Amino acid sequence: MFELTAAQARVLGVLVEKQMTTPEYYPLSVNALTAACNQKSNREPVVSFDEATAERAARELDDLGLAGITRSSGGRTVKYLHHADSALEIDEEQLALLAVLLLRGPQTPGELRARTDRYVEFADVEAVEARLTDLITRDVPLVARLEREPGRREHRYRCLLMGGAEEGPAAPAPSPAAPAEDLLEVRIAALEARIARLESELGL
Repeated sequence: MFELTAAQARVLGVLVEKQMTTPEYYPLSVNALTAACNQKSNREPVVSFDEATAERAARELDDLGLAGITRSSGGRTVKYLHHADSALEIDEEQLALLAVLLLRGPQTPGELRARTDRYVEFADVEAVEARLTDLITRDVPLVARLEREPGRREHRYRCLLMGGAEEGPAAPAPSPAAPAEDLLEVRIAALEARIARLESELGL
């Protein structure tokens, strides 16, 4: 399981977003990458990275196998691209969901459907929930379903590639076809991931 910093998560989310929504401008130079990280739309929280921060995060992602470095046709400008789909073994729909979760934090299936419409087209909210369940029930989960908050009709989901223990405990995703013991294993894996993140944050 990867444990991305906030800067790494923002850069990875940006690289996926630009590759899927504006491929004509992808891969990204460090200048374009920094500007995209600092966008005020479709970003929560809004940040103000300098180029050194964005470039360092991109190179760290390269070390992790989640991103790569290439050059322009003239060979002088370094550009960055992601390898998230192959590194994480996910498809286009799952990639879109992860990107929006990385860029905007925990969200409901309804919010995710609306915010991924520039990436891919989901038929309905149930289709989003099905792909989220796929991401939860992997051998190594990439998404966790949070306990429903008072006053909310939908559960929120968060990406397990980055920190987020403050968002509350994870709940098992509904899966009628899966036996109870499989859901228990999913819950245990999610709790183990949270414990690992807390230990990392506390330096244990």
